[in-house]
Amino acid sequence: MADFADISIKQHVADALSEDIGQGDATTEALIPADASGQAQIIARETLVVAGVALVEAVFSELDNEASIDGHFEDGEKVQSGDCLLTVTARLRALLTGERTALNFLQRLSGVATQSARYAEAVSGTGVLILDTRKTTPGWRMLEKYAVQCGGARNHRRGLDDMMLIKDNHLAALSGENRIAEAVHRARRASPELKIEVEAETLEQAEQAAEAGVDIV
Repeated sequence: MADFADISIKQHVADALSEDIGQGDATTEALIPADASGQAQIIARETLVVAGVALVEAVFSELDNEASIDGHFEDGEKVQSGDCLLTVTARLRALLTGERTALNFLQRLSGVATQSARYAEAVSGTGVLILDTRKTTPGWRMLEKYAVQCGGARNHRRGLDDMMLIKDNHLAALSGENRIAEAVHRARRASPELKIEVEAETLEQAEQAAEAGVDIV
């Protein structure tokens, strides 16, 4: 299970702001007085499942330690088009400088959560669980896996070290008539504490994997 306890929100936000701001927000600093304050609202333009509220809060708090953020929805909640997700009161420079970074986090993660919710709802009541993959944005894995959960789907592997997953490319590197059995044998011997999963492309491969005693096919 991915959650924000496992994620360095502060570091993610610091890296993202540094990437965007560089030596400074030239436009905002030229146009906006340093002591000017204002209020901004983030409005949903379509129906969605929210994810990433804490990151938005962290962005504006990093730029203005006196910023006031009023979140109207929590991660995992479904909102309708036109709903106000957050209201932020802060220095205008902080609002303008942090706007894109905050929205990048919120839009990307809410998009993942919303799509995950569509898949989860499609199989609701069937006993089927939707799992995610390692096909994540580099550096954003735990954020996106958290968003998957917000949408009601489940996490698969976090990385290459928490489960054995024997894929077609592994089997292609082996020889013998029953490569799956050989692969499972080697995997059990190397790390008996890890679960073993085999990707099967044919019924024959699925049978071989079951006969080899894997945990998941």
